[in-house]
Amino acid sequence: MDIRTILVTGGTRGIGKAIVLKFAEAGFNIMSCGRNQDQLDALKVELDALGVQSYLETCDVRDKTSIRSFYTNAINRFGGVDVVVNNAGVYVPGSIQDEEDDTFDLMMETNLNSTYYMCKQSIPHLKQSSKPHLFNICSTASITPYINGGTYCISKYAQYGLTKVLREELKQDGIRVTAVLPGATLTSSWSGTELPASRFIEASSVAELIFATYQVSNQAVVEDLLVRPMEGDID
Repeated sequence: MDIRTILVTGGTRGIGKAIVLKFAEAGFNIMSCGRNQDQLDALKVELDALGVQSYLETCDVRDKTSIRSFYTNAINRFGGVDVVVNNAGVYVPGSIQDEEDDTFDLMMETNLNSTYYMCKQSIPHLKQSSKPHLFNICSTASITPYINGGTYCISKYAQYGLTKVLREELKQDGIRVTAVLPGATLTSSWSGTELPASRFIEASSVAELIFATYQVSNQAVVEDLLVRPMEGDID
């Protein structure tokens, strides 16, 4: 039986966790990382209950050395990877005029650099898969700037640009590359909001769309997966 393997960064919460569980339900081996060991332990319990094999590790995705260590350990566990989802990210509201320098560094390192270095690590192994796919979780902020978006918009524009470059570079290798651009999704980023849940996308919906996109024939690729709340963007 051919069991495929998926790697998801930031897999303990929100969209990342929804993706992990969706692919686990389909029988995939799971490789994932997060910042909180307790959350990783809780995720491990859920994955064990689903009967899938997993490798979970704490990782600071801002640090390329930490990324390399996690990736090496995960690959040593399973030997290869078929799907990579760069999901880890951070959002700090503010304007460019008022942001502290360390806010810029935080979001660029987390949202852009981590994607770059994880791609660099995983592409050689994706080339060995019979159905390889690279998903980068970008944002509607990758294509539509907004007030109080500051460096978050900058980092997401750059991540989207990186994804487009990879799409061109990896065509010849048969690696499908998809930019996922979700609008407001009900995750911890919106903690404390007074808006009703119906105003948001559910994380599980994003996961289902990613899984469906992976099922498409190798002869086709969904380049952009743009998803917004039914009532439109939240201002």
